[in-house]
Amino acid sequence: MTIDTKMTIDQEYVRSFSTEKGEPSWLTELRVHALGQVEELSLPKPDKTRITNWNFTEFAKHAAQGSVFQSLTELPEAAKSAVNVDETNQNLYIQHNQTAAFLSLSDELKQQGVIFTDIFTAAKDHSELVQKYFMTDAVKVNEHKLTAYHAALMNGGVFLYVPKNVEVKDPIQAVYILDDKEAATFNHVIVVAEDNSSVTFVENYISTEDEVSGIVNIVSEVIAGNNANIVYGSVDTLAKGSTVYVNRRGVTGRDARLDWALGMMNEGNTIFENTTNLIGDGSNSDAKTVVVGKGKQTQNFTTSIVHFGKNTEGFILKHGVMKDQASSIFNGIGKIEKGASGANAVQESRVLMLSEKARGDANPILLIDEDDVMAGHAASVGRVDPMQLYYLMSRGITKAEAERLIIHGFLAPVVEKLPIEAVKRQLIDLIERNLR
Repeated sequence: MTIDTKMTIDQEYVRSFSTEKGEPSWLTELRVHALGQVEELSLPKPDKTRITNWNFTEFAKHAAQGSVFQSLTELPEAAKSAVNVDETNQNLYIQHNQTAAFLSLSDELKQQGVIFTDIFTAAKDHSELVQKYFMTDAVKVNEHKLTAYHAALMNGGVFLYVPKNVEVKDPIQAVYILDDKEAATFNHVIVVAEDNSSVTFVENYISTEDEVSGIVNIVSEVIAGNNANIVYGSVDTLAKGSTVYVNRRGVTGRDARLDWALGMMNEGNTIFENTTNLIGDGSNSDAKTVVVGKGKQTQNFTTSIVHFGKNTEGFILKHGVMKDQASSIFNGIGKIEKGASGANAVQESRVLMLSEKARGDANPILLIDEDDVMAGHAASVGRVDPMQLYYLMSRGITKAEAERLIIHGFLAPVVEKLPIEAVKRQLIDLIERNLR
């Protein structure tokens, strides 16, 4: 079978690519099987957004080469803003296009059994461990066309594994630099914190080109064992012209905690899914997302926290700013399954529109199949409050500066949660640039 793209994608190509990467046989066969399912499966159906005419499959390059960096000072300027260039002992992975370009992990973490490396090295050197988590519990290959396509054509990503009883005190960071206008990105990220362990992981997607023609298909699987604690942060800045599918999904064990702080600054059309399945009793999740839309882009953001275990807590906070002719759908879903007694599901979605043609739609959704629970939601869509503007301007602040302060205050609840100071500054700078 051949998939209709600008290049020939068939079983022979997939096997050849897998062999070139030195992958174990189980991953090669998984790729081939996934490719066979692509045509049988349908696209995902995001609420209120029609994506049947979006380009998720046509691209000119599957594997674009990049540079290897001997020092962080060699990074492109756009990437330097996301890392602490002067620090020599940070836990950092850099991917340049589809090339593993830089890796640093402290000796202390290595001695404690922490694994942090690119996804291909992990598949070769830690095959059984990767196989245990690769598209098994969090994201399934056959969920829809885009997950199957991802499994077949994965061409980058990282693997982070923290053993039992290990507390990683300093953040671990991955930076993906994209500067090939025609290349497709199929990044797969696995973050695992075993029982009683903790880790903070932050990733940055950085497009250095103003406009591209490639596609981006990202899947992240985050597994928190019993009593584990994971903080997952990201700042995505994918270029205009790209078609973006992002699926970040987490699973929690008993008394585990998984928090998300996500900054979505993409300039292309975007479908975004962020789901946390609270499986273990007493587990909880706090999902915060900030979005800025501009130009004529269309975006759909669905954040779900699904309660399976007893006494679980889930909090969703999404703030978006739309300008120009951008339109975005914000779906927040709190689902409490039968048997999840004592669960608490709370969500808030707010959209601020800066122009007459900008559009925002906030949809809070509660799906409750259990009686002994608590749940609540709030949603708003509107423009800058004239009373707030008047208050600031009456104290000598210009209208433009007053609007800027209001917008930053509106987005601050998410921005302040990013755990790496350089990444937080980067997001603030991006917000400033996008709102000018």
